[in-house]
Amino acid sequence: MGKRRRAVERRSVGIKNGKVHPGVLGGAAAVVVCAVGATAFALSGGSESGSGGSSVDDKPVASGPPTAAEVHGTAKAFLAAWAKGDAAEAAALTDDRAAAKKALTSYAKEGRLSEVKLTPGKRSGADVPFKAAATVSYEGKKKPLAYESELTVVRRKSDGKPLVGWRPAVLHPELKDGDRLVTGEAGDPPIKAVDRDGAELTTAKYPSMATVLDGLREKYGKKAGGKAGIELRVVRADSEKADGGKKGATAKKDDAKSTPDKTLLTLAPGTPGTLKTTISGSLQAAAERETAKRQRASVAVVKPSTGEILAAANSRPSGFNTAFQGSIAPGSTMKVISASMLLEKKLAGVDKKHPCPKYETYGGWKFQNDDKFEIKGGTFRASFARSCNTAFISQAKKLQDDSLTKQAQEVFGLGRDNWSIGVPTFDGAVPVQSDAQMAASLIGQGGVRMNPLNMASVSATVKSGTFKQPYLVSPDLDHRTLATASRKMSGSTASAVRDLMHYTATSGTAVKPMSGLGSDMGAKTGSAEVDGQKKPNGWFTAYRGDLAAAAVVQEGGHGGDSAGPVVRAMLLAGG
Repeated sequence: MGKRRRAVERRSVGIKNGKVHPGVLGGAAAVVVCAVGATAFALSGGSESGSGGSSVDDKPVASGPPTAAEVHGTAKAFLAAWAKGDAAEAAALTDDRAAAKKALTSYAKEGRLSEVKLTPGKRSGADVPFKAAATVSYEGKKKPLAYESELTVVRRKSDGKPLVGWRPAVLHPELKDGDRLVTGEAGDPPIKAVDRDGAELTTAKYPSMATVLDGLREKYGKKAGGKAGIELRVVRADSEKADGGKKGATAKKDDAKSTPDKTLLTLAPGTPGTLKTTISGSLQAAAERETAKRQRASVAVVKPSTGEILAAANSRPSGFNTAFQGSIAPGSTMKVISASMLLEKKLAGVDKKHPCPKYETYGGWKFQNDDKFEIKGGTFRASFARSCNTAFISQAKKLQDDSLTKQAQEVFGLGRDNWSIGVPTFDGAVPVQSDAQMAASLIGQGGVRMNPLNMASVSATVKSGTFKQPYLVSPDLDHRTLATASRKMSGSTASAVRDLMHYTATSGTAVKPMSGLGSDMGAKTGSAEVDGQKKPNGWFTAYRGDLAAAAVVQEGGHGGDSAGPVVRAMLLAGG
């Protein structure tokens, strides 16, 4: 699974719209071939072996990056040993002999991969890309497998010896720590997932559905009535931890980190069972188009009246599912939750005067607004619409450390790690914090983490007045219990927050993306800085009629400019 990028608050001088600023292997192609009963090995270039660079009594230990000759020789020896099926010899040329030997042995025995051919590409420093080709065999059935991977040569500190830096992805790019390649009868039958109108959802038509379909198969393959086929697949370490290595066990996975098993090659197809989802084909197509136009964009759309998930897509469809599992600071979109809390606690009123100074200090940090603006004699409506940070920070001293946490959990259903939508999700996080970090959380920084599905749910909760857990597969199929919130906003509070979001969409920072979308709508913009990024992540969440959507464009800048058009497209596509 791709790693979740976590935003970290930056220490400098304030906050702007949710941004925290506190106080070739010789240059020629080569082929390594191993067939049953015969081995052929040909590499052009030097003749260095994997032992180059080791020290002897009268020589100093080599240091620094491996030389070109050392990289060439080490890669040559490692690939040759792997190709001829000598796991022990190949593992001895890595910096983790035990782990490498176990993985290489499993590659042949459990993966049932033979006749391995390895073709190195052009070296780049210590990195050597290579093409792999092999035959997968199981009970008389055979098929070829081809893929690309890469190895890196490192220097062992103890004696200076150049070795292959071991990681599972050397064997196959889909492998992570603890994962295995296994050929045999698939653990889960295939599925034919269909949208709400009965049309099949395929990765060819909807690329972002790839990880979702893998997750649906893992959870519902058997329930959908299919029959398993014969496959080479990646068996994830987290799935084995969840079931204790036994089929049928019910231990809960960490859905925030879980990645479904993945089929790499089908030797004999199974019979798929049909699984109906809540996805809207037209909205999913629009989500795919919008995210494909951008770098690192993710979006989710839900139906406020029911919680049904209508669409979800990512710019990198085959990678980490940020739309469902991302864990990113939401910036000023978090002010929707914070505003509901301040209204409930009578610390703000829509049209009551509310402070919005240039600066506000709390917990030793000096917070500020975008471009250091201030609103003299302004109301809370004006502060929300212009996304005034200090208007929220000024109320921190009147709150308990757990006030925002309780509001997020008890009203918006976030941060309890109990959503059950049908595939793995991260359910938001609003940890209890104190001092400056607590204040920063009010404007979506500090330790607060969300993803587009979470923030679409926030707008949906505001629109309907009640949290309804988003879901992708009806709970009627497997009788699972959906998450609920322990309380809901009063009618007056829900109405006030809708008023604030509507005003923001007609007269505030969300005007441009929401222009012309009618009267029954509201929105909130946001941005959040991340250390190491030149531009902040742009956020936008909104509702229109019985649709709610949220998007993030990482390194997109202001949310209204980057994520806003994505959400607008979703609201228009939904009619």
